[in-house]
Amino acid sequence: MYATERQQIITTLLTDEGRVAVVELARRFDVTTETIRRDLAALDGAGILRRVHGGAVPRDRASTLEPSLTERQDHQASAKSAIARRALDVLGEDFRGSVYLDAGTTTAAVATQLVRRASETPVDVVTHALTLAHDLAADLVASPVGSLTVIGGRVRGLTAAAVGAETVRAIEGLRPDVAFVGTNGVSSEFGLSTPDPDEAAVKRAIVHAARRVVVVADAEKLGRELLVGFADLADIDVLVTDGVPDATLAAALADAGVEVWQA
Repeated sequence: MYATERQQIITTLLTDEGRVAVVELARRFDVTTETIRRDLAALDGAGILRRVHGGAVPRDRASTLEPSLTERQDHQASAKSAIARRALDVLGEDFRGSVYLDAGTTTAAVATQLVRRASETPVDVVTHALTLAHDLAADLVASPVGSLTVIGGRVRGLTAAAVGAETVRAIEGLRPDVAFVGTNGVSSEFGLSTPDPDEAAVKRAIVHAARRVVVVADAEKLGRELLVGFADLADIDVLVTDGVPDATLAAALADAGVEVWQA
């Protein structure tokens, strides 16, 4: 196979899967990893992809790229709803306790499903996400079957979530039974990551505070690495996703003892 043919296939795989790995490509094409690296270097030079450790990602996947909450609201909506329904299975039928909801559109889907569940089972919810708090207030605060606590701080406009030292300190003083955490990337080597340092600090505090950590992430997040890491794979208990992790990530999750639940 000529290099140009191989590079065309690599481009197609990148579009379909969102990431390609050097080792897997070498095995697929039965060539050396050095050959694949030359292919990726050529495609990088042509502006088609961006090389990262162990492979490549699309050019638009910059480590600090972060769409607004409005832009993400309807993106992958059905997948996020399915992930939310599956994620709430972690609570079981007789759960009585506290739940922390991270900011994000996938955790917002968890909140929607949680409200329906709370009509039968009391749940005490804590969040620093103002949009989630607004949506939950009418359903939980006015209901005898649950409560809502909102963590304050400086509000970050892009995500409408409280961030900063005050927010982190407040979370560090909590011990929620279960935390549902969103992420922008799940990587075998870098763990969980997000573009913004302030968001990362809050997420890190949530992960350390919770008795059990459930990460909710659609397939687009798998294999991605953003600028700031906030948790190792070993720090989480369950990953709920609608995708299938590639072999490298699947092995890393297994080694870290993470349960992977398919939505």
